[in-house]
Amino acid sequence: MSTTYASTIPHLELSDLNDNLPGVQDALREMGKAVTDTGFDKQLIELVKVRVSQINGCAYCAQLHLNIARQLGVSQARLDLLAVWRETSRRYSRRERVALGWAEALTDLAHRSIAADVYTDATEEFTETELMALTVAIANINAWNRICGPLHFSPPEPTS
Repeated sequence: MSTTYASTIPHLELSDLNDNLPGVQDALREMGKAVTDTGFDKQLIELVKVRVSQINGCAYCAQLHLNIARQLGVSQARLDLLAVWRETSRRYSRRERVALGWAEALTDLAHRSIAADVYTDATEEFTETELMALTVAIANINAWNRICGPLHFSPPEPTS
């Protein structure tokens, strides 16, 4: 049995998506804009987007949202430990931990339903509008991951 590694697979560019399916990027960006328009904490949304992209193995989205998170002032130390946030929970506020737990649960819906304690924590920590915004942001990054990851879009260059 042979294994094909990602480095041997040709990479596409994000522009190829728009060339082949005009409107898809705009639709996904409009979903993101709807979340932004609620005023939801941008740093928290970026932490969630990075974590979901890590889980889904999407290099393009992980790098893009790491860059944005740094631009928004998220510290490198917090980004470095995001994949293991449960073991370093003192670096993350309760609100961030609840959002990350919610993001992980929604990202893994194919394997398990949302645990009652995860749902309870989310409904206690966030207003109804905030929880809906967070849920839409998670659904949106999962959609992007399921497009950009399998199509091997070239990730952007890291920024500091």
